[in-house]
Amino acid sequence: MKEKYEEIVKDGDMPVCPFCNPDKKTVIADKKLCYAKMDDFPVLAGHVLVIPKRHFSYYFDAEKKERDEMWDMVSECRVILDEKYSPDGYNIIINAGDAAWQTVMHMHIHIIPRHYGDNAPEKLRNYRV
Repeated sequence: MKEKYEEIVKDGDMPVCPFCNPDKKTVIADKKLCYAKMDDFPVLAGHVLVIPKRHFSYYFDAEKKERDEMWDMVSECRVILDEKYSPDGYNIIINAGDAAWQTVMHMHIHIIPRHYGDNAPEKLRNYRV
């Protein structure tokens, strides 16, 4: 099982949130309240994360304007991914809490392009996204 990302990235003894100060080179789309970046640990090629700029852990803690903007960003990312990867479908995943396999405690939405025969179901069953 993969270690939690917060346990890997540290500043001294304190965990560093990998989403609060993204490397601008990894950002593929940006809005006022959220941004999208390629996942550092992709399940499949084209795996993107939509991340609110405000730090909070759970989807249910998002303000309505943040939820609305994040879902707009999901749609924008779909256009980007359609052009680059021409997938047959998508997994759109939100994990809320450790019991739901959330490994970075900064809310985020996974967008994973899928192709017939990509053998990802096994990866998705065993991957803590």
